[in-house]
Amino acid sequence: MTRRHVLRVDASARKTGSVSRELSGVLAQRLAGEAGTVTVRDLAAAPVPQVDEVWVGANFTPAEQRSEAQRQALAGSDALVAELQAADDIVIGVPIYNFAIPSALKAWIDQIARARVTFRYTENGPEGLLKGKTAWLVVASGGTALDSEIDFATPYLRHVLGFVGITDVRVIDAARWGSRSKAEQDAVREQVETARRAA
Repeated sequence: MTRRHVLRVDASARKTGSVSRELSGVLAQRLAGEAGTVTVRDLAAAPVPQVDEVWVGANFTPAEQRSEAQRQALAGSDALVAELQAADDIVIGVPIYNFAIPSALKAWIDQIARARVTFRYTENGPEGLLKGKTAWLVVASGGTALDSEIDFATPYLRHVLGFVGITDVRVIDAARWGSRSKAEQDAVREQVETARRAA
């Protein structure tokens, strides 16, 4: 049996009572199975830094020409990219804040979207390099319906993940959670409990 490795990314500022954390935690364990492993990247507990001028300069410098200071500036990003590269499945808990993703999740994306590392430019346009992976978005919100005209989170994440090569993106719809009946909530939990990655 193939041992699956799952990267779980949490972005909710809430440690307790978070729907995205609850569901993504269960989903990650189900996908890993008894033989697999889960790496947790909690962006609220340990925020990744915003990119700055030093980071940008280091990223634009060819790897073999970087100074020690530039290598240090990219060390955190390198670690985040390595987590993605090692994962078979990526489970992202996505609370919708003010119609979009939390700033902590955007900072993570800025750190892992790296030209020549997770994508490259070719004569036919950009090509994502993180291929053969599946991403699962556990999207939770108070009042924003999934893929509605005011949902700027889900379409963005589908696009940016596809840009780095992760085109198999699956969505667990936990939007407008507080407005759902218990039966509807239980149906979402059942979807999470029975989730399986395609062979």
